[in-house]
Amino acid sequence: MPFQVSPGVNVSEIDLTTVVPAVSTTTGAIAGWYHWGPVAKRVLVDSESTLASQFGEPDSNNYQEWFTAANFLAYGNALYVARVENDANNASTSTVGRYVKNDDDYEQNYSTGITGGGDWVAKYPGVIGNSLKVSVCVSANAYTSTIAANLEFQAGRTTIKTVGADGLQAIDVTGSVSNGDVIFLQSAGINLGDGLSVTNVSATEITVATAPTQTQLGTTDNSTLVFANTAVKAAERRWEYYNNFDAAPGTSTYVSNKGGANDELHIAVVDEDGEFTGVNGQVLEAWSNVSRALGAQTTDGASNYYKDVINNRSSYLWWASHVDSMTGAGSAATTTFSVTSDKAVTNSLSGGDDGTAPTNAQIINGYNLFQNAEEVDVSLVLGADANATVATHLIQNICETRLDCIALLSVESGDVVNNSTYAGKEAEDSVTYRNTLPSSSYGVLDGAWKYQYDKYNDVYRYVPMNGDTAGLMVRTDTTRDPWFSPAGFNRGQVKNVVKLSYNAKKSERDTLYKAGINPVVAFPGQGTVLFGDKTMLSQPSAFDRINVRRLFIVLEKAISTAAKFSLFEFNDAFTRSQFRNLVEPFLRDVQGRRGITDFRVVCDETNNTGEVIDRNEFVGDIYIKPARSINFIQLNFVAVRSGVEFEEVVGQF
Repeated sequence: MPFQVSPGVNVSEIDLTTVVPAVSTTTGAIAGWYHWGPVAKRVLVDSESTLASQFGEPDSNNYQEWFTAANFLAYGNALYVARVENDANNASTSTVGRYVKNDDDYEQNYSTGITGGGDWVAKYPGVIGNSLKVSVCVSANAYTSTIAANLEFQAGRTTIKTVGADGLQAIDVTGSVSNGDVIFLQSAGINLGDGLSVTNVSATEITVATAPTQTQLGTTDNSTLVFANTAVKAAERRWEYYNNFDAAPGTSTYVSNKGGANDELHIAVVDEDGEFTGVNGQVLEAWSNVSRALGAQTTDGASNYYKDVINNRSSYLWWASHVDSMTGAGSAATTTFSVTSDKAVTNSLSGGDDGTAPTNAQIINGYNLFQNAEEVDVSLVLGADANATVATHLIQNICETRLDCIALLSVESGDVVNNSTYAGKEAEDSVTYRNTLPSSSYGVLDGAWKYQYDKYNDVYRYVPMNGDTAGLMVRTDTTRDPWFSPAGFNRGQVKNVVKLSYNAKKSERDTLYKAGINPVVAFPGQGTVLFGDKTMLSQPSAFDRINVRRLFIVLEKAISTAAKFSLFEFNDAFTRSQFRNLVEPFLRDVQGRRGITDFRVVCDETNNTGEVIDRNEFVGDIYIKPARSINFIQLNFVAVRSGVEFEEVVGQF
């Protein structure tokens, strides 16, 4: 018991209920060239639709890595994606793009403003950011205002062809109408906006029609409104995004309580060109009643300062500088805010650029985000269309460094796509590529690309299959266990295949398999199947099979996690016994689930000698007999004469 200085009762709690934990084996990782999303950040994606919204849709430049990720997500729902780029730019409301790669970059370098960036900068680099438009309603008058009243018109005229025609009335609205504003006409005895609408004809002429009820002005400011209808009595101008907000901006409760006024803004973020939603002019975000006052808060204590709201909550924008025409923005809540214009401030973003294809070094830097096992837990690293330089890095510097994941790779496109110089050239070239890569049980190489439909561009494309190979491992983990082989007719059925780039014959499969390349084969009426379960280890060993390598990854990862709780304990018989009692039930469970055939745990004075103890070390030896997958089947059919007993011949052949 612990020492006590004076009499008393001391209660101690000792936890002997620790167990070996379950570990994740289904999380994937990929780095590649995507056209939206944060650069050099790990983002967990759970579906193809999330991939498209977070990182943009595929195009002819990046479909290989995009569909590798999407194909993996057809089997599993946990993939870390790291975006890499080369000379990309964020769109902005200035005349040129700016480069802000992710939220850390913004916080460290741009949180006080982006010089030359205009008012707003797109959240991420990419051409797609040029589709954004931002409109800020800076006051109640910018929200809505009356531009004409008590109008008189010639009877019977419903449309106008010429400004100033006989009997028509023209009203000067220079400076009071902005691009996109909606003009509502008030009729005698009819509510505002009913029955009549305006349609832009030119920069100086508007016609009055009986339907629809409203429309927007065109792309240029209009200096003159011309009406010709006896029922029209007044005209009201409304902000383009009036209907997306409940009321005009005014004074927030927070600022009112401080003695200030007129701090509120409305901000509309719009997909002007339809690149995000497919609909031109679709409102993406509507931020209502945000404040210009530094430190402003909502009633629940969250920041309502418009800069903070956009930076922390918008999926599309960074704040760059205070919006034109606002005075006092960023001042104390006691300020009475004003504007220099009663027009909304509306700007389109431009200057966004996808850049060019990333270099090997940039792709490697993207994959290095997954290098530290203590920072991120991944089990399957997808190589997409990685060349030999990148593939070698994935095996040697990611997977063999972490020791808890494997690299999934495919042969190069040129080896198997339209490679028909002579029969068997695909197998020969695939083996040549394989020989440029290291021998390792932490690498898995498949031998085909698949032809699949790209619904985003309405074309068919050849895509590497390592995303599917990794996905089959995820499906195997879900339906069985990681130590089962993901290959074959039971668990190796590949999804979403129109055809294979190369359907290897038996002799070619023999060539591929001897080199450690797993064929993918389309069997008529039986589907497309991963038809091999080898790792890239050249040395004959149990570890040249996927199921054995993944078995040991699970055992090592789980037991080492549990063993951490023995750190800083005494290396005595009690601790060693506790360790054995921790590990042996876990291994018996794996044995019962067909992962191993036998095991032994040695952790006693035979391997924890006095010398080991004096070095502050602790040794646990765990012996494993892994279960083996069947790769070859021999069926012997023996014809026996009628008078011969089976016992006489069984076992003789």
